[in-house]
Amino acid sequence: MNLDKLFKRAKEKGIVDLEIFASDRNSLSIDIFAGEVDKYEIADTKAITIKGIVNGKMGTFRTEVLDDEVIEEILDTIIASAKEIDSLDDAIIYEGDEHYEVLDDIYNDELYKLDVEKKINHLKALDKYLHDFDERVTVVETMYSENNNSVVLKNSKGINLSNKANSAYMGGSVIVKDDKDQRVGFDVVISNDFSDFDIENIGKEIVEDALMSLGAKPVPSDSYEIVFGNGAIATLISAFQGVFSADNVQKGLSLLKGKLNEVIGSSLVTIVDDPFMKKSSSSRSFDDEGVATAYKELVSNGVLKTYLHNLVTAKKDGVKSTGNGFGGSVSAVNLKMEAGKSTLEEMIASCQKGIYITNVQGAHAGVNAVSGDFSLQASGYFVENGKKDRPVALITVAGNFLDMLKDIEMVGNDLKMSYYGVTSPSIKVKSMPVSGS
Repeated sequence: MNLDKLFKRAKEKGIVDLEIFASDRNSLSIDIFAGEVDKYEIADTKAITIKGIVNGKMGTFRTEVLDDEVIEEILDTIIASAKEIDSLDDAIIYEGDEHYEVLDDIYNDELYKLDVEKKINHLKALDKYLHDFDERVTVVETMYSENNNSVVLKNSKGINLSNKANSAYMGGSVIVKDDKDQRVGFDVVISNDFSDFDIENIGKEIVEDALMSLGAKPVPSDSYEIVFGNGAIATLISAFQGVFSADNVQKGLSLLKGKLNEVIGSSLVTIVDDPFMKKSSSSRSFDDEGVATAYKELVSNGVLKTYLHNLVTAKKDGVKSTGNGFGGSVSAVNLKMEAGKSTLEEMIASCQKGIYITNVQGAHAGVNAVSGDFSLQASGYFVENGKKDRPVALITVAGNFLDMLKDIEMVGNDLKMSYYGVTSPSIKVKSMPVSGS
């Protein structure tokens, strides 16, 4: 499409400002079951959103293809849709920032161009490794998912930006079984460097914990020292990540309302949004509104420093957007709890009577973003006198998110990005109530 013509006709029709946002996502998904390819899917999803301001309201047109022949239809639709808007929020098209970070290390072309047959064979090798690991492994499924994301943003105020990033995850799930019990193991590794997908390392993470958890039983209901493994705490943080959104704060839907510059956690806790994180397909140098993204500490040594803003929420609060406007809402790019200095072994060794939690379930149903209360099914290991004693399951760990952050005594050095996109180390909490037998 002749964009100059589009912008010119928009002005002639009374559209004050115009913006085009185009996204292109190429994805590959492979599942191996019983040693054979169970799923093989390639998808290429394109989407174009054109926005224009008419009489202070934002009209929108969405399509997959831009042709000169539909310019009039596009602009007429934008004008018509703007008339239907009854929101009191200001319609804003951004004029741009002076500086945008140059991200030349978040897209790995070698990953995209690597022969698909090699990816399939690598996944089959992981499947074989898991099957051969132990005779108690009865069911195995391995999976590979790759995303290549590119976006382009242009508007009538001179913005002309593009971003390209990719990553993949490889992992699997197993069911292990003996004559008395059955357990499930699951794990993935996320990267855009295929050499990071080491079969032995991934396989051991998946199957060893499942085998060790055979025979797991509840512990007596009581208060225990709690060590959350990095995957378990990342799942919990993921369920609460919306509390950092200024939109939720302004609507009274966040437990962080009114807590800016207050202590909400231990001095060991620093939670950041890192839009420049390597090996993440979410990484961006600008948000969907054209605002430059930035590395920012949401919680710094326990103190809440900022909410996440888009242009609308920032104007309401009289601050600058933090570059977190995505899809018409506010969200983090790559949410991460910064690593500490302790090893997982040191945290476990510090417990006299504790539970090392490796897995939590029901995180998005068992949390309240306004009160901060949560109650989750969990499994892991009972720890006594600094040593893992026996596997534990069918327990419920309950608490309050802010109370938990304040009671963190140790933070691990074992950062890992979870399946949910949140990166976290393991942590130790002073004490939490656990319901069991």
